[in-house]
Parts: sequence; structure tokens; C-alpha cells
Amino acid sequence: MKTIGTETKANEISLKREDYQKELLRKIEGIKEKVREGGGKKAIEKIKAKGKLTARERIAKLIDNPNEFYELSTLAAFGMYEEFGGAPSSGTVYGIGKIHNRLCVIVANDATVKAGAWFPITAKKNLRAQEIAMENRLPIIYLVDSAGVFLPLQDEIFPDKEHFGRIFRNNAKMSSMGIPQIAAIMGPCVAGGAYLPIMSDEALIVEGEGSVFLAGAHLVKAAIGEVIDNESLGGARVQSNISGVTDYIMKNDEECIEQIRNLVSKFGDFPKAGFNRIESKPPKFNSKEIYSLLPEDTIKPYDMYELIARIVDNSEIDEYKAGYGKTVITAYARIDGWAVGIVANQRSVVKTEKGEMQIGGVIYSDSADKATRFIMNCNQKKIPLLFLQDVTGFMVGSKAEHGGIIKDGAKMVNAVANSVVPKITIIVGNSFGAGNYAMCGKAYDPRFIFAYPNAKISVMGGNQASSVLLDIKLKQEEKSGHKFSEEEKQKLLNDILKSYDEKSNPVYASARLWIDEIIDPAKTREWISLCLEVANQNPEIPKFNPGVIQV
Repeated sequence: MKTIGTETKANEISLKREDYQKELLRKIEGIKEKVREGGGKKAIEKIKAKGKLTARERIAKLIDNPNEFYELSTLAAFGMYEEFGGAPSSGTVYGIGKIHNRLCVIVANDATVKAGAWFPITAKKNLRAQEIAMENRLPIIYLVDSAGVFLPLQDEIFPDKEHFGRIFRNNAKMSSMGIPQIAAIMGPCVAGGAYLPIMSDEALIVEGEGSVFLAGAHLVKAAIGEVIDNESLGGARVQSNISGVTDYIMKNDEECIEQIRNLVSKFGDFPKAGFNRIESKPPKFNSKEIYSLLPEDTIKPYDMYELIARIVDNSEIDEYKAGYGKTVITAYARIDGWAVGIVANQRSVVKTEKGEMQIGGVIYSDSADKATRFIMNCNQKKIPLLFLQDVTGFMVGSKAEHGGIIKDGAKMVNAVANSVVPKITIIVGNSFGAGNYAMCGKAYDPRFIFAYPNAKISVMGGNQASSVLLDIKLKQEEKSGHKFSEEEKQKLLNDILKSYDEKSNPVYASARLWIDEIIDPAKTREWISLCLEVANQNPEIPKFNPGVIQV
């Protein structure tokens, strides 16, 4: 066990870095606050006039502590569907909270956004919520208040494998897995969406507001000529006392929420994974100092050990192969008492034992080899993995190619892909190219994946990519006889770089659910601890079998 980290002394560079990171965080928090307004003041007033609560108010009353709801995918759909007026948070709020001290996934339709209608990204967000419940064996609570599929985009949400129908398939799968599901119908629940609450274990319905039917009154009239109102067709008393579709009639939102809490309070205990945890110890250094460690330009170097020192208990690690493959740090540590295996990109320039320089953020053959072995060790010992990504890619050039960098990279990717212990990924800075894959990007099934406000996610760095894209554009134009002046070239380069940067920032990624949330770096420990507690709820860990390892 060794202690890492040094005291941060305030100077011009550290203060400038801190201001930059805090300003990024302020901007993102400002965007989130605007998104949390949903459909806006008028839409909220309309909900209130009916005596209903908003989606986030319902969640706040449902959980034990309204300040301890860990919302995920807050920025889903941000900047998307503008031609339809936008869809703040994709019209759905979800996250993790405790009900009677039991961790639950909670999903609530936001009726202030297009009456809670489902956009394509809404389906993807709901599927992610169910995936988290399934992977971690968490009970899931649905607060249903939705007009159904957003019809102008029905072709993008209805027929494919990861579309609307997958939701109900997952309902059935979770039921067979023994994962409790409770649904509260607190507004309309129409057409295919009617299956979600009814495929849950128990369904509650709010009298006067809740309704559930395969076809509403207008469609019934158009289809078979029957004239009937929605309440008589599928209201609370009809579906509870006549059809027997729903199980509990509730007077209002508050009574419904209290009944859900009563039901959850009676759940039995379930087995746990048994990941090692002891008494928590705070780091020796303040986590807020992470702001001053991260450079404004993500290409610039910094010491990843200093960041780790502000996350792990007592700022102590057991480092694996400390003198080998130094561009990747591998170490056992504890975070809030939980045992973890850390795989992190070192961003400082390092020297090998032979005195060769290696560039920080780059994965070399030796660091890939070390990381592979460490990942396998963690699987052998049932220790969850934490990936701290700040990677610019694998080493290139003749020396790297002759040394078998592709083979060694494949070995690391294999170990990450076949790892069976829970994986948590945080994109601290850069996440470029195949480095994203080797460091457990979204495609490699991390239980959770987060990003800091300064993160960059793309196939390569902006400067390199814009140069390549400019060269392609110039050659295309030159074929048609157009010659660019130097001024035109620079303007085109700037436009390309701006567009590329916009598509590689974490807000863009969060809108498309490539990450689960943009987090405050100072709360990294809190998020990791939550994720480990969540992952510990699933006792089923398959046998580790990495298959054919390249040697």
C-alpha cells in the first residue's frame, strides 16, 4: 500500500484551471436547470390545474430523501427534434433513489413535454433504465403519464429491435428474472404503451386522471363507430372493478405515491454480490482540487496519480506493475470503503526502465499487456473495475507496428469485452478512437458511464480530424476546378473544427445517451460509491472466460 498525491498550492495556473472547470460546470448545470423546466411554465400550470404533480415532484415524494435522487440522462434529446419544438429530457425522467432504504430505478413520464409522448430517443432512454434494473437486479417503478408514440416519428420508434416494443419484452424478461416492477397510471396510458403497466407485477391507477386502453375514444369511434368517453372506456373504476386490469384505485397522486412506498416497504431481502467493503476513509486531499488539476486544453499533460489521490480512500493504492507500462496506471484501492481495481490513463510523459520516452494518454504495447493482466486478475478476485479514461489512442508508427501493437491492443480489448465483474467508466478528458474501446467505452457494457464537463469523445482529436476533413474537402472541390485561397482554406478549417468540436463534447454525447450523465468532478467518489452499491445488488456473476488471447 502506498500513499499518493501532493498538496496543491494555489498559483496562477491552478487558479486558471479551477476557474475554467467551474465555468464549464456552471454552463452545464444551467442547461440542466432549463431542461428540468420540462415543457415550460404554461405546461406546468396546466398540470397543476388538474391537481397533478409534475414528474420530478412525484419522484421527490416517492423517495426517502428528495435530495438523494441520482438522475441519469438529464440532457437526453438536448438540441434534438427542434423542428417539433424540442423534447426536454426526452419527455421522461429516470434515475436511482431509495424507497424505504431500498435502491430502485424510477422512471416517470413528463406530461409537460408533448403530453409525455415518446420520441425515438425516449424509447432508447427507457430501455437504458430497464437495462440498469436488469443488470443490477433493482426493482423498477414506472410513473406512467403518456399520450403514447409521437406519431410524426412513428417509423423511427415502432418496428425495430431497440424500439418501443422492446420495452414490453423487457417487462416480461424482468418478471422472469424476479425483478419487482410496479406501475402507477397517473395519466393517459394508450395503445401499445398500455402493456407497460399491465405487464408489471402490480398496477395502480389514479381516479379521474389515469386511463388505460388499447384505443382511445376517438379511435374507437373511427374504427368501429362506437361513441364513448375515455373514462367510461378505460378509467380507474372500469379497469379496476370491471375488467380487473389494474389492482389499486387511488384518489390522487399523493395517495398513489404513498401506496407505492407501502408496497416497496414489504419487499423481502435479496442476495447480494458480496463485493468487499470496509469502513470508509476520506482521501487525504479535497476532491474539489480536481478542478485545478485538469488543464483547460485536454491535450495538455497532467498527473493522473494526483486525481486518483482525490478519489480513493486515504489516498492509498496497491499499484500493480508500477514500473512497467507506465502510460496506464493499474491499482487496487478503496472508494468509500468499496474495493475496486483502477485502470487509468497516465497523462504525464513517462520514461521506461531503459530511458525511452512515452507520451501520456497513449496506450503502448507494454501498457496494454499490463492492463490485460490486471483486468484478468480483478475478474479472478471478484473486484469491480473502475476505468478513468483520458486516452488519445494506441501508439502508431513502424516501431509500434513491428512490436505488435495491434495484437497487444486486441488482447486488452478482449479482456475488457469478456470481463464479468461490474465495470464503471468515467471519461475524465479525451476518449479517442480505439482507446475508447480498450478503456471500456459505451460499446463494452460498463454498468455506468459518466463524463466530466471537459470530456471529448470522438474518433480522433479535433485538430487531426479537421486537417483530414479539410484535405478531403479541398480535393473534392479541386476536381470541379475550384481553387481555394489561403483565407478560404482557413475559414473552411475553422468551420470544420467548430462542427467537430460541437459533436465531440459531452453535452452532444449525453443528448444521444452515449454517456449516462455529465458529473461534477468533485462528486466523483459519491457517484462511484453509488454505482458500486447498485452493482452489489446482483449476485449473479458469470464465469470469466476470455477465449483466445493474442500472445
